[in-house]
Amino acid sequence: MLNRNFESASRDYVQEIEKTLEMLLPESSRDFADGEIPGNLCRAMRYSLLAGGKRIRPMLLLAVSDMLCGSHDNALVPAAALEMIHTYSLIHDDLPGMDNDDLRRGKPTNHVVFGEGQAILAGDGLLNYAYECMLKEAMHSPAALQRSVKAISCIASAAGVTGMIAGQCIDLLSEHQVPSEEILRYIHTHKTADLLTAPLLAAAALCGATDEEESALRRYGLCVGIAFQIDDDLLDVTGDAAILGKKTGMDAEREKMTWPSLVGVEAARNESKRLWQEAEDALSIFGESAWFLKKMAENLSGRQK
Repeated sequence: MLNRNFESASRDYVQEIEKTLEMLLPESSRDFADGEIPGNLCRAMRYSLLAGGKRIRPMLLLAVSDMLCGSHDNALVPAAALEMIHTYSLIHDDLPGMDNDDLRRGKPTNHVVFGEGQAILAGDGLLNYAYECMLKEAMHSPAALQRSVKAISCIASAAGVTGMIAGQCIDLLSEHQVPSEEILRYIHTHKTADLLTAPLLAAAALCGATDEEESALRRYGLCVGIAFQIDDDLLDVTGDAAILGKKTGMDAEREKMTWPSLVGVEAARNESKRLWQEAEDALSIFGESAWFLKKMAENLSGRQK
């Protein structure tokens, strides 16, 4: 991508991502047609998937593909699939058995609109359909099959039972417990950082990156992910609910383990600042070609606090 204006490049990426999501998950009105997603399930899936958002994870996948391959044509379906997986995690995270939130991006959450059972199925549907889409795309390009499978494996591991799901599990088990730095780093690493590292490593796999490049991208993703989660925890303490589109103060109400609860607001801000800088430093081996990733880190670190 030759365009080096971050806002303009981001818009271009988002437009391509939205177009790909619409292509992969078009509207369905029939409930009993073999080979089609039942209409109500499709509406519930589309309700959350197309509700907006920054599309950070798919953008990262496209940007790294451009940086390493000079193109992102073969990354669009994996990028869209990754957003499906992220969306499924949000639907399930909002459920009464998890965080019990009734607002997401300023709109009623999926289970409020469609009911708890359908929301669970919408999340399940997005997770499974993501893998269907990636595998179908991989089979269409036999020459690149090994790289595609490695990319899918990166995403599956990050989203799975030793990745994001593990982080969510320990996050739930740690409610009402005395904060621990070891546990908190584990939660942040897996609940948030793994799914931000996944697009980087998936793109690296698609492009045949070197071990050194993979290591640098993994470090960048880890630092961005933990800093992002610390900032999210801070926003729950100091943010404006009207701007955020969701309730604030919920972490304290649930007695969740967060960085502010462990070290206080000011120390949490300092740790976040350190991690954002470390994320940018990790990109040094790429030189100017990593401009979008650097700008992304700057943009994310400047979220409303």
